[in-house]
Amino acid sequence: MKRIILTGGGTAGHVTPNIALIPRLLELGYDIQYIGSYNGIEKDLIEPFGIPYHGISSGKLRRYFSVQNFTDPFRVVKGFSEAHKLIKELKPDVIFSKGGFVSVPVVLAGKRCKVPVIIHESDMTPGLANKIAIPSATKVCCNFPETLDALPKGKAVLTGSPIRQELLSGNKIAALDMCGFSADKPVILVIGGSLGSVIVNNAVRQSLPELLKDFQIIHLCGKGKSDDSLKDIKGYCQFEYIKSELRDIFALADIVISRAGANAICELLALRKPNLLIPLSAKASRGDQILNARSFERQGFSMVLEEEDLSEKTLVPAVHSLYKERGTFIDSMRDSGQQDSIDTIISLIEETSEKEPCNKRD
Repeated sequence: MKRIILTGGGTAGHVTPNIALIPRLLELGYDIQYIGSYNGIEKDLIEPFGIPYHGISSGKLRRYFSVQNFTDPFRVVKGFSEAHKLIKELKPDVIFSKGGFVSVPVVLAGKRCKVPVIIHESDMTPGLANKIAIPSATKVCCNFPETLDALPKGKAVLTGSPIRQELLSGNKIAALDMCGFSADKPVILVIGGSLGSVIVNNAVRQSLPELLKDFQIIHLCGKGKSDDSLKDIKGYCQFEYIKSELRDIFALADIVISRAGANAICELLALRKPNLLIPLSAKASRGDQILNARSFERQGFSMVLEEEDLSEKTLVPAVHSLYKERGTFIDSMRDSGQQDSIDTIISLIEETSEKEPCNKRD
């Protein structure tokens, strides 16, 4: 039996593509182990699948000044030591990393232990964690053709992002019952990212009086960001985070308001959901969501509203315009010819583990 270590965490976007691979890996007889941080969101997302989970220390590597810059490098070093010990014990045939800072010590330790490592980069340009990890990788998967130019030749493979197949089989009626909605009004799904977005949350809540005249709204607002004062408003249903019911909510949604993380927008593309993207500002990030959003806008998959321009006055007309033109967006997404990313990545895992087998387990 082959063994694979999956790693990635910090946000749901660094975990859900790994989850998408699990059913196929199990079908092929892989023993799957997961390495993540001790108490990150990845632990909560992975444990329900019954996959053995191993926690390690994790520190964030920042481009800006923070007091934690003096302590987090020590956590990274400790994480490397813990990952090295785990890899020596588990003797995997291959490691697949979805990125995030917890993955860096795992990838580096894999290289040290001479285990082949495959990295997946979702955004158009590699993030800091993957930039550090890429020299230790055997192969690097990516979502956008433009990304190939930023990656080492011979390592880069255009695969697209693996999408959880269960998202394609949601039950609209179940979502109506769960939210207490009627069937006579269209539904907006708001996704502020797994950690929630205060800016998006506030803009949506300020726009409720206008939006609820014509729509019902499901709001995934992020952990600790629900507003109890709004819980009895008819037509508005908020969740801090949702797991198995997400497929039903996607099935019910007519249009989606979302951040522009690469995995999130690839799911919207696969589901053919007309969407309004509000990318994270370049002031608070390296600008990858802006690049992702503009790429989808150019391809006719999305409308884009910059965070700096976000207000009730801009959000409400943008939502109405999106709903009115939803058929055009659906047609563009239907014609996109999205790749079968899961098959491509699984083939790469199989090929890599066969080319560079590790030491036999006892």
